[in-house]
Order: sequence, then C-alpha cells, then structure tokens
Amino acid sequence: MAIGLHGKYSIGVLLTFILLAAAMLYVFPVISMITGVKGITAFSFSLSRIVLWAILLMLFLYSHFVEKGSFLLKGEKKYSLAFRVKAIISLYLICAIGGAFLNVVLQLLVQEKMSEKLFDLTSIFRHNYFLIIFTCFTAGAVEEFLMRGYVQPRIEKIYNSPVLGIFISALLFGLLHSTYGTISQVIIPFFIGVVFAVFYKKYSNITILISCHFMIDFVSLMIMNSFDSKHLSVF
Repeated sequence: MAIGLHGKYSIGVLLTFILLAAAMLYVFPVISMITGVKGITAFSFSLSRIVLWAILLMLFLYSHFVEKGSFLLKGEKKYSLAFRVKAIISLYLICAIGGAFLNVVLQLLVQEKMSEKLFDLTSIFRHNYFLIIFTCFTAGAVEEFLMRGYVQPRIEKIYNSPVLGIFISALLFGLLHSTYGTISQVIIPFFIGVVFAVFYKKYSNITILISCHFMIDFVSLMIMNSFDSKHLSVF
C-alpha cells in the first residue's frame, strides 16, 4: 500500500530526530574508533559538525526524492535590511534575557552544576576562531533548516495545527540538547525553539533565524573563550 504524503512527512520527522539523536550520542565514539583519536579534539569536533551537514543533505534528498516536494514547505518571504537587523537584534535580546532568567530560576530550584560536556569543550575552542565560526554557522544553518524549516511545517500539516508545529519542533530542539546532561540545556533551548518557531510561523524567513542562532552561539562561545574555564558559568 502506497504511503500518503502525511505518512511520508511523519517518516521524515522521525528520521530527522533519529539521525540527530544518533549523531549527538554516537558520533564521537565512532570518530574515535575510525581515526584512533581519543577524547574530543578540535579535529574530531570538526568532523562531528560535518556529520550534521551530511544529515541535512540526507533530509534534503528525502524531501526531493521521497516526498517529491520542496524542502521548505513555507515560501521564503523577503524583507528589507532594516527589518532583518531589527528582527535579529530583537530575537537575540528575547532569547538572551529569557534564557538568563530561566537559568537563574533553574539554579535556584535545582542548583545544578555546569555541564561537564560543555566544560570539556572549552579547551578546544580556546583561541580557535575558525572552529568557533564553523561551529556556530553549522548549528545555525543545520538546526534551523531541520527544526524550523523541515520539522515545524510538516508537523503543522500532519495535525493541521500551527500550535503543535511550534510545540513539537521546539520540544525536539530541546531534547536534542539533553546530551549535555543538564536540565538547563533542555529547558533553555526549548524556550529558544518556541521563540524561533513563533517567528517562523509569522514571518516565514529562515535566514533571519539562522543569523540570530549564529549570533547567540557566537557570543556565547566568545564569552567562554575569554574566561578561564574554571570560572565559566552556563548561559
């Protein structure tokens, strides 16, 4: 029996989550097994980012050959430079202030320590500006294309519900950050995912979200890079 378009969308959404989850959980052990490099180094981390681009390519091919449609179901709307700059700054401030507030609340409630995985990553970014830029661009482009560009509109189509499209895409976005091992690294990305998903639903522009996502990660990594690792705190 032929699978309908909504069925193909469902498989695509599930495939997206499985591939990203597998990459987050197993990419470093696999890279270590293949290359013989132990631990997380700048080289192995760069390879892990390339894997994310490969996942984006796989989903693009899936949308083209299996769904037989456009990767971005929502047409990309064009805006003036002034609107784009204002939107990026506004989104950044909402996410930064909201994320900081949630972090304070979570610290008061659970008093969790900094993610050990994040702590371990600080050394490989130390003065490695190419890796910082490559990492931030990869996160911005791959995660926005997949979570907002691919998953969100397909969930909305499947359930005929914009709210579920926003909620589920943000939830998946938060859960994919759970590999960092802290509650804040799930709750704060979920919050950012909701903010970005609402913006994407209203304005249909993925490049603005990629730019803001890049800005959030870049500023965070530059702050991490400017302090001694033992004095770092979670954003």
